[in-house]
Amino acid sequence: MQLVPRVRRRQPGTVGEPLVWGTAMGLALALFMVLGLVLLIMFEGLQAFWPQRLMQVALRPGSTAGIQDAAMLGGKLVKTQQKAAPADDTRDHTEWQLMVGNKDAYGLSFFYLNRAEVAHVSYPAEVILLERLEYGAAIGVPLALEVKDEGAIPFADPQFAPLLQALVAESNARRARIRRIETTDIGHINARMETLRLRQRALGRAQAPGATVPAVQLAPLQQAMQTLQAEYEVLAQQARTLRGQQEAHTLTYRLLTGQERRLSLGQIVRYTFPNQLSMLARLQGFVHNLWAFCSEEPREANTEGGVFPAIFGTFVMTLLMSLAVTPFGVLAALYLREYARQGTIVRLVRIAVNNLAGVPSIVFGVFGLGFFVYLVGGTIDQLFFATALPTPTFGTGGVLWAALTLALMTVPVVIVSTEEALAAVPRGVREGSLACGASKWQTIQRVVLPAAAPGMLTGLILAMARGAGEVAPLMLVGVVKLAPTLPLDTLWPFLHLDRKFMHLGFHIYDLGFQSPDAEAAQPMVFATTLFLLTLIVLLNIGAIYLRDRLRKKYATGVF
Repeated sequence: MQLVPRVRRRQPGTVGEPLVWGTAMGLALALFMVLGLVLLIMFEGLQAFWPQRLMQVALRPGSTAGIQDAAMLGGKLVKTQQKAAPADDTRDHTEWQLMVGNKDAYGLSFFYLNRAEVAHVSYPAEVILLERLEYGAAIGVPLALEVKDEGAIPFADPQFAPLLQALVAESNARRARIRRIETTDIGHINARMETLRLRQRALGRAQAPGATVPAVQLAPLQQAMQTLQAEYEVLAQQARTLRGQQEAHTLTYRLLTGQERRLSLGQIVRYTFPNQLSMLARLQGFVHNLWAFCSEEPREANTEGGVFPAIFGTFVMTLLMSLAVTPFGVLAALYLREYARQGTIVRLVRIAVNNLAGVPSIVFGVFGLGFFVYLVGGTIDQLFFATALPTPTFGTGGVLWAALTLALMTVPVVIVSTEEALAAVPRGVREGSLACGASKWQTIQRVVLPAAAPGMLTGLILAMARGAGEVAPLMLVGVVKLAPTLPLDTLWPFLHLDRKFMHLGFHIYDLGFQSPDAEAAQPMVFATTLFLLTLIVLLNIGAIYLRDRLRKKYATGVF
C-alpha cells in the first residue's frame, strides 16, 4: 500500500509576502526621506554660491512700496511666494523678496514687494555688486573712481575697469599684510611679553612679604621687555600706515534708488558685474565663492565671509575625541569580554553602559564643565600655571575638554561595538592559538584584536558621526561664537589644547537663532549644514576605508 503525503493547506494570514512588502516600503520611505533632506540641503546650500543677476524694478506711479519713497529699487530676487487673497480678487498677489543690500543706507538688507506694484523690470549691465567688510553687500551703479594724486576717473573711461581691479587686488594684499603683522608678528611679541610678565610675577611672589625684587634679577627682564616694546611700536606703526593707505582711494556709486554713496576701496573684499557674466564666468564665480566660503573667516556677526575656523575646529575636536575614545572603549570592552568573570556585576555594568548611551548630551556637558574644566583644569592651573592665576589657563573651556566630554559621551557606542566584534571571533581561532603554545594575552593581541578590528572601527565611525554633530555639551566646555585664532599655529607648543574654538554645529545654531539678520543668515545656515555633513561623510569614508583594509588583511579561511 502506497502512502500519499498529506498536503497541509496554508491558513489565512500565514503568508509572509505582505510583511516583506511592508518592510520594503518602510525602507524605501526612510531612504526617500533621507535622500530628500540631503537634496534639499544641497540645493539650498549650493544656491547661495551661484552668482545671480541683479534686477532694477520700476514701481507704478503712486506706489508706496518703495524704499524711502523712491520710484526705483533693485537687488537680487531671493524668493517668490503667493499671498492669500479673496476668491473674487483677480489681481496678481505674487510677492517678491529682494536682497537690496546697502544696509547702511536703507537700514535693511531684504525687502518684500508686491508684483502688482511693479511697472517694469530690467537688468542693467552696469550694476555692480560689492562685497564689503561691513554692512554686507552694496548694490549700485558705479560713477567714478577717485584715485589719490590722479583725480577722478569716470566709469565710462576705458581705464576704469582695469584700474579698479588692480586697486582692489592691491588693497586685499595690503589687508592680508596687515593681518599678518597684527596676528603673527605682533602675536609672537605679545606671547613673549606675557612670558616675561609671568616671570616678573613669579619673582615677586617668591620674595618675603613687603620685600622687593632685587634689581639684579629684575633688570634683565625689564631690558627684554623694553626691547620687545620697541619692536611692538615699530610693527604697530607699520600697521597704522597700511591702514591709512587703505583709505586713499574711493569709489563713488549711485544706489538703484537714486542716492549717491562713496566707499573706500579698502572696504571692498571683491566685486562683480553679475548682469555681464556668461555661463562660464558664472561657473567660475560659483567655484570662487565656494572656495572663499571654505577658506575665509566669518564677518558681520557670522552672516558674511567664510567658515574656515569652524571647519578646522570641528576637525581638530573630532580627531582628538577619536584618539581619546578609542583606547578607553577598547580596553573596557576587552576586559568585560575576555577577562571579567561573567556574573551579576558584569551584567549590571553592561546595563549601565547601554543606559549611558541614552543620557541627554547636555548632561555630559554639565559633567564636563564640573569635572574636566573646574576640577581637572583648575588643578592643572594650580600645579603648573600658578603664576598666571587668577587668569585660568586650563581652568576654562577649551578644545581638549570639549574632546574629552564628547569622548565620554560616545564611549558606550565603542564599548558595545567592540564587545560584539570580540564575540564574533570564532572560538576555534582562539583555541588554535592556545594549542600552539601562545599565552592568553598573545592570543588576544595577535589573533583576536586584529580579527575584531573592523568591528571596532565600526563603533568608532558611529562615535565620530555622533560626536561631530553634537552642539549642546560644547556650549559649556569650549565652543564660542567667534574664535579667529586657530588652536594650531607656529607658537610653542603649536597645538594649543587650552584655546576655545569654533564648531560648525554651533555656527549653524548661532546663524539660525542668534543672528541679528535672520534673512541674510538663512543661505549661510544651509551652506554651513552642507559643509558639516560633508565633513562627517569624509571622516566616515576615511574610517570605512581603513576598516575594509583591515578586514582584507586579517581575513582567514576560518571565517
